[in-house]
Amino acid sequence: MEHRIFSTPFSKIYPMYVQKAERKGRSRAELDQVIRWLTGYDETGLQRQLDAQADLRTFFAEAPRMHPNRTLITGLVCGVRVEEVEDPLMRNIRYLDKLVDELAKGKALEKILRQ
Repeated sequence: MEHRIFSTPFSKIYPMYVQKAERKGRSRAELDQVIRWLTGYDETGLQRQLDAQADLRTFFAEAPRMHPNRTLITGLVCGVRVEEVEDPLMRNIRYLDKLVDELAKGKALEKILRQ
C-alpha cells in the first residue's frame, strides 16, 4: 500500500515549512533557496507547483533537476535514517524534511546546500 503523504499537496506542507523556519529566525527566502537547490525549480516553477496544488509525487516527479549532492544528506528525520529509506520518492521527501530541519536549527546555508 502506498503512503498517504505521496498524495498530500505540497501547498499544504509548504506553510508548515515556512512557519518552522520563521519560528527559528530564518526567512521564507532562505527556505525557498533550500527547496530550489534540492529540486532545481526556479522561483516561478516553485510558485506554479504551489498554485497548482501539486501533490508531493507530482512535485518531485516534475522537479527540473534533483541535485546530485542530495545523497550527501544524512541523519535522522522522525527517527528514520534518511540514507536508508528505500522508496525513492519517500527518500526525496525525507531529504527535504532534513534540509528544513537543518535550516531551522540555524545551520549555515553553505553547509545545508552541501557546498
